Amino acid sequence: MARIGSGIAWTAVAAMVVAASSPALVAAPTAAPSEGRDWFSFGGDDSEQHYSPLGQINTGNVRQLGLAWSYDIDTFDAYTQPLAVNGVIYFAVGLSVIHALDARTGKLLWQYDPKVYETPEAQWRMRAGWGIRGIAYRDGRVITATRDGRLIAVDARSGKLAWSVQTLDEDASHGAYITGPPFVAGDKVVIGFGGADYSPVRGYVTAYDVKTGKKAWRFYTVPGNPANGFENKAMEDAAKTWTGEWWKFGGGGSVYHAMAYDAKYDRVYIGTGNGFPWNQKIRSPGGGDNLYLGSIVAIDAKTGNYAWHYQTNPGMTWDFNNAMDIELSEVTIAGQKHDVILHAPKNGFYYVIDRKDGKLLSAEKFGPVNWAERIDMTTGRPVINPEALYPDGKAFVLYPFPNGAHGVQAMAHSPQTGFTYIPVMEGGRVHTDPANLKDWKVREGMFVNTGLGAAPPGIVTPPAKSMLLAWDPVKQRKAWEIPQPGTFNGGVLATGGHLIFQGLNTGDFAAYNADSGEKLWSFDARNGILSAPISYTVGGKQYVTVIASFRSSFPNSPNWDYRQQERRVLTFALGARGKLPPHQRVDEPIQDDPAFIVDPRKAAVGAGIYNIGCNICHGGGMMAGGAAPDLRKSAVPLDAEAFRAVVHDGALMQRGMGRFENLTDDELEGLRHYIRQRARETMPKK
Repeated sequence: MARIGSGIAWTAVAAMVVAASSPALVAAPTAAPSEGRDWFSFGGDDSEQHYSPLGQINTGNVRQLGLAWSYDIDTFDAYTQPLAVNGVIYFAVGLSVIHALDARTGKLLWQYDPKVYETPEAQWRMRAGWGIRGIAYRDGRVITATRDGRLIAVDARSGKLAWSVQTLDEDASHGAYITGPPFVAGDKVVIGFGGADYSPVRGYVTAYDVKTGKKAWRFYTVPGNPANGFENKAMEDAAKTWTGEWWKFGGGGSVYHAMAYDAKYDRVYIGTGNGFPWNQKIRSPGGGDNLYLGSIVAIDAKTGNYAWHYQTNPGMTWDFNNAMDIELSEVTIAGQKHDVILHAPKNGFYYVIDRKDGKLLSAEKFGPVNWAERIDMTTGRPVINPEALYPDGKAFVLYPFPNGAHGVQAMAHSPQTGFTYIPVMEGGRVHTDPANLKDWKVREGMFVNTGLGAAPPGIVTPPAKSMLLAWDPVKQRKAWEIPQPGTFNGGVLATGGHLIFQGLNTGDFAAYNADSGEKLWSFDARNGILSAPISYTVGGKQYVTVIASFRSSFPNSPNWDYRQQERRVLTFALGARGKLPPHQRVDEPIQDDPAFIVDPRKAAVGAGIYNIGCNICHGGGMMAGGAAPDLRKSAVPLDAEAFRAVVHDGALMQRGMGRFENLTDDELEGLRHYIRQRARETMPKK
């Protein structure tokens, strides 16, 4: 479906769509969302299970599924998950540009662009290639957060701004930014932020009134400077678990993704992040649990007061944050029913936690893990492998790697089968202290600051691999597993039709039997898929929608070129026979200018800058994986003025490339030489 221009008024287009829609949509275009019929939260509903009870599409007829419509997205990044409410699809892409589409036809109803690239904060809070991962809906409003730190509510019918607040304080680190979805908790909407890999950040979440945007409360995840006093007893208690002058490093603990609202207990559960820097020997040199890093924390939704916490990784000297799905369910263990949290974070253990009091009920490894032997069920603490702490700078190949055994790609839990379906990754990374451990300093300006040293020569980690895993949370064991291509694959949807839907990095959008893992159906999306699918009904008909878009810091096979990606919303229904328009990808050559003489000393300066900042988006070893352009194939670095305009001055901020004014002339020139050096090193031999 061709993209219609932005700014279309509801009265001009949407009214015609509504008039042609189902009676329910005509009668109540802003009616309260319905569980099952609609998909109104990141995980579908307040359980956040990524499960739809709909069974019209099932194992018996899924082979009849076809493309109902598609919508082309003109943006630099569509790594996001949509919502479906009252016959309208909502999603935000790129710099949080919200779209509303008719769910039956794919026609654009309206767009809202918060124009992030125009704000002063965006100059330091933009990271090239990263977009928003999700949005929220409640009471006739679509809510999104923005990279520059705003929380915005837009009228779901008209696309007009209802309210906007800046949720990152002026004194927050310049490295703080938002890419995660907001979560609605009763009459409040809660938002966190990211950045604890880049600069001194003190994590917190903030709640706002859904209708007015008025601030309700804030909960900090790590303590601040004791000399300034503590906000509450939770922070006072947490400070006893830190050592040294941690507050000078911010501490970390940013809540950049997963949350859940529990209406039964009126609590918000948040998943806290890694410390800043990762290496505890720097930020808290005397050790300690460093609360509330690497934890699930329960907060009273009305007051913002601490209720309980469970810490998966006391001390946290890696990147094993808890930003992965927090899914709510009920299970029976030893004949007793429990309200539980199901959680499979980066660290490779699957946790079942009692929602009532935070007690750990069980925990087992769901992937390769060598940082801990097991979880001690008496204490709830991991039995840590001492070598995993890389003592005295001794290098250790840690499993899982920082991407996690399970990353931000959504898992799904099916109450129908009782299984949790997890996109699992298996990979290791070398951890060791930096040479300047005692004098380690923060590198300002949106550069990765892990506090780790370079891997010693000769240590080679095996290529990472992935699989789709069905896990039984009661028996804490694998039900089935199927291998998958590459490292990063898409989020998962489970349905009442005994189906599992998932997109792969190959461009395959597939449906599997939820009981066995047998592949039953697939569609060539012609692009890798990272977003999780959703399912909903309009006029009694079930649809499945997914957004095709791919980004990675590493090349894949096939490798989805940033400039040539076909980023689309794809919607499927039984009996539909739509087809995608033809598209021919071109193998773009590596650019070069024989007159450009590489200076190895300048290239070394550029390599230092590239490998602590640019590689996140432009690719490890300058081998791009779809998150940003392949710099070897770009003519921009060949022209010093054009390169400076883009990198230093922010000429392409509207397309997601941040402004790096902190780079000196020597560093900019060094990058140009390093890019040319890598281009020639990787150029195909004639």
